[in-house]
Amino acid sequence: MEKSFEPGQIESKWYAAWEASGDFKPSGQGEPYCILLPPPNVTGTLHMGHAFQQTVMDMLIRYQRMRGMNTLWQVGTDHAGIATQKIVENQLAVENKTRHDLGREAFIERVWQWKEESGSTITNQMRRLGVAADWSRERFTMDPGLSEAVRKVFVEWYRAGLIYRGNRLVNWDPALGTAVSDLEVNNVERDGHLWSIRYYTVDGKDSVVVATTRPETMLGDVAVAVHPEDERHARLIGQMLRLPLTGREIPVIADDYVDREFGTGFVKITPAHDFNDYAIGQRHGLAPINIFTLDAKVNENAPEKYRGMDRYEARKAVLADLEDAGLLVETKPHKLQVPVSQRSDAVIEPMLTDQWFLDLTSEKGRKEITEPALQAVRGGEIKFVPENWSTTYTQWLDNIQDWCISRQLWWGHRIPAFYDEAGNIFVGEDEADARAHATVQPVGALRQDEDVLDTWFSSALWPFSTLGWPMNGPVKDEHGNVVANWENDQVFLPSAVLVTGFDIIFFWVARMVMMTKYFTGRVPFKHVYINAIVRDAEGQKMSKSKGNTLDPLDLIDGIELEPLVAKSTRSLLIPQVREKVEKRIRKDYPNGIPAIGTDALRFTFAALASYSRTINFDIKRAEGYKAFCNKLWNAARFVLMNLESPLPSGEGGAQAPGEGSGSAQLAASAVPSPQPLSRGERGSAPVTEAERWILTRLKQTLADVEQHFASYRFDLLAQELYEFTWNEFCDWFLELSKPALNGDDAVAAASTRHTLLVVLETILRALHPIVPFISEEIWHSVAPKLGLDAKFLLERPWPRADEITADEAATAEIEWFKNVLSGIRRIRAEMNIAPGKTIPLLLADGDATDRARATKFAAQISFLARVDAPQWIASGADEPAAAAAVVGSMRVLIPLAGLIDLGAEKARLGKEISRIEGEIKKCEGKLGNANFVANAPAEVVAQERQRITDWTTQLTALREQSQKLG
Repeated sequence: MEKSFEPGQIESKWYAAWEASGDFKPSGQGEPYCILLPPPNVTGTLHMGHAFQQTVMDMLIRYQRMRGMNTLWQVGTDHAGIATQKIVENQLAVENKTRHDLGREAFIERVWQWKEESGSTITNQMRRLGVAADWSRERFTMDPGLSEAVRKVFVEWYRAGLIYRGNRLVNWDPALGTAVSDLEVNNVERDGHLWSIRYYTVDGKDSVVVATTRPETMLGDVAVAVHPEDERHARLIGQMLRLPLTGREIPVIADDYVDREFGTGFVKITPAHDFNDYAIGQRHGLAPINIFTLDAKVNENAPEKYRGMDRYEARKAVLADLEDAGLLVETKPHKLQVPVSQRSDAVIEPMLTDQWFLDLTSEKGRKEITEPALQAVRGGEIKFVPENWSTTYTQWLDNIQDWCISRQLWWGHRIPAFYDEAGNIFVGEDEADARAHATVQPVGALRQDEDVLDTWFSSALWPFSTLGWPMNGPVKDEHGNVVANWENDQVFLPSAVLVTGFDIIFFWVARMVMMTKYFTGRVPFKHVYINAIVRDAEGQKMSKSKGNTLDPLDLIDGIELEPLVAKSTRSLLIPQVREKVEKRIRKDYPNGIPAIGTDALRFTFAALASYSRTINFDIKRAEGYKAFCNKLWNAARFVLMNLESPLPSGEGGAQAPGEGSGSAQLAASAVPSPQPLSRGERGSAPVTEAERWILTRLKQTLADVEQHFASYRFDLLAQELYEFTWNEFCDWFLELSKPALNGDDAVAAASTRHTLLVVLETILRALHPIVPFISEEIWHSVAPKLGLDAKFLLERPWPRADEITADEAATAEIEWFKNVLSGIRRIRAEMNIAPGKTIPLLLADGDATDRARATKFAAQISFLARVDAPQWIASGADEPAAAAAVVGSMRVLIPLAGLIDLGAEKARLGKEISRIEGEIKKCEGKLGNANFVANAPAEVVAQERQRITDWTTQLTALREQSQKLG
């Protein structure tokens, strides 16, 4: 092994070897275990959310593979209709062209060309993360096989009466000219105004005042609503109002949607441009009046003066005219939530358009699609982790609306519907199929619908379309390679677990359940693990405009300051934002970002993966896990350097857990390429108590890790492995092994060397799902010493706790010994006693067991703690001034005379106590300021409270230490 761990030198080497080995493919043996990768956009690059999510999935796949499962990690990418089309349209804009200049066919060819050139970016980045995915089965949502599945589903549902075409209100992006899903809309808080407008009754004798943030939409008002129990306005219900600026007459209606406590209690109803108003209009049979064109200009349904105006231009004109007419009662500032398109930044306009819908709300739709999806969770076929997310899922399905599945784009799955010259609709997988199933004779030629399907429609088929459904026989890619075969691969349905974010429970999770249940009769997955959202170290949402985003590859490889600044500000067009981001980056990363390697990044994600909704990613913590990797590396070098001679035949030696009969047996030999010892030669249990203690602790650790894997507590299993590896193996067992390794007992030395090797190899297997690269590199130095013939760690069995024999008696002895050493070391540190100075040790009180243990461990205590041989103080005898630690009923005493200047040390402690008291007062002053507590971010207030807790703990310890000095 090299002297130091250099991640960059080993990662590409091992990933290429793993992929070439075929170990990522299903083994064909064992119980099927499948995970579906939520297909990232083909346009995308790896971000922190991807890296976190994929680390979790890879841990599960590697763990289950080592447990003997027939694993499949099904990967692929999504065609990402709007996002991909926008990228290519932006490229055309640079050439002063639009997609319409090219025409549909040429534009689609251009998109495919871009996909071939750039679409592998994110999958190559996933490889950098070390994912054990079967790349030979990589799919794309517009592959021929997946496209066939999409057409079949659409046609079957249409013929079953579950897909229909209708004129409904949708989120409309006027810049892109398409309907968009709720997920593609951001609600942004903006400063606006609330305008109050007076509407008179037709007879002019009475009036109402309505408040609105969108006065231009009054041109499409069809009613004014009041609460039916609002006694103030009961006289007006049923009366007609004269709509200002238009002259139209509209009724006053009663609807319990109205909040009578808000404003005047009157609400204008504009069904064509507001979702709540649309529902009210439906209840009261009010015909909506659409006043906007698809590019958000006023249409012919408004008075002529406003026609052709942009909606915001029309707003100014309407307000001016209302003021001139004396109908503008009040204008006041108002904060409002504005729906903004993620893709174009245009303000979304609720718009009545002709679209295709999936029926989820009629008696038939609920019975055949919605209810089975609900029952899958309520009946326990699908379990959410954490469980509370099941409520989110069921509440949404209980209140579901029909799904708008059409988009006005060119890139995507074109809707398999055709129209004749009379406007009749014909649906089929192709034109011939549509004609064959026609119920009327087509009039003239057929033309295909121009729209494409919502990207989520094809993504919802992912659990079974990727396995080859609906084709019989093998599905091949463009190179002739088999990527799926439904006949064989349906064993992977349902998959074991879906790892995804809570933001797409509605858009993807529920819809996968709907489609998979309907078309296969099965659930798509057994468990849904909802991963947390990654935020920055202060708990803030990561945003380019804040300058707090992190690129996982920058963490892996490192990046210098100037390239980091340039990269982070490249796409920021507003100078003030760019300056703010640059300032923050220079403050947060004055030396750039150091390279931590993939393993440290993965360990950080694992350690953060709790059941919380968000996790705070701190680079300092990631650097701590880089230190863990270095610690593991150095421990392995220590073990390997101490393998000096083989274990004597017939003497002690531990066997690695997870080895069944027929597996390669373990030897203790340190010579190159040793011959494995037979079971008889390996002999009895480990010789020393330290060996039996570490194996007992290893057994408990493995049992806990398996339990945490089963409950998806990745944070707890990471903590278990970290603490065992760092604290018990590296800090304790390596030290406890030194007396045996350096002693005269050859059998104890050989047994200890063997146990060191066995425990190290077991640690590497247990850590492999979290840190695959470093574990693989070290293991290839360890494996020959044990006579192992596996090519890679992934081929080794998972270490089983039940194959290790615990020795509780030995554990009790070693824990006593550890407590004594810890007490001595703590005193040395607190009293600033030089580490190399040998000091006296006194023991007091205790019982016969303590005395026996002190005698047994005397040499080890002296060697490891740098103390003289322990001396017992007789009961009742005078004791010197000493610092003490308590171990059970025994006191461990370090006489202070001659070791330190008591006066100087007491003075030093006094200064430190005063300093910390001052820090506590500062924090208390801040928290005592009501303005600070009310206005500071919650995380800042929490930090101040935590500082008080930390300072108080230190203060207590220092005061106790001072008292010890008399």
